[in-house]
Amino acid sequence: MDEYEKVDVLDNDFEAQLLDSVLNEREIPHLMRSFHDTAFDGLFQTQKGWGHVSAPGEYHEEIKEILGDLRSASSGPDNSEDQTEGPG
Repeated sequence: MDEYEKVDVLDNDFEAQLLDSVLNEREIPHLMRSFHDTAFDGLFQTQKGWGHVSAPGEYHEEIKEILGDLRSASSGPDNSEDQTEGPG
């Protein structure tokens, strides 16, 4: 059995769900761990991030690349709301 090791910290629930979906689609073995603690009502998530993704070492680089692509796509300019129609 492969040993799962921490790959990266995830920023929020949306990022975690999106990454989980992509990894499942590509059949990459992984575990998602949330830092949410009901006793502290999610206090640690504001300090440490949503949680982290773990995987066997051989998949770390691929997962980091996928996560980097997801983050760059989500932080790109969103012009859909800023566009206004000129006189016409």
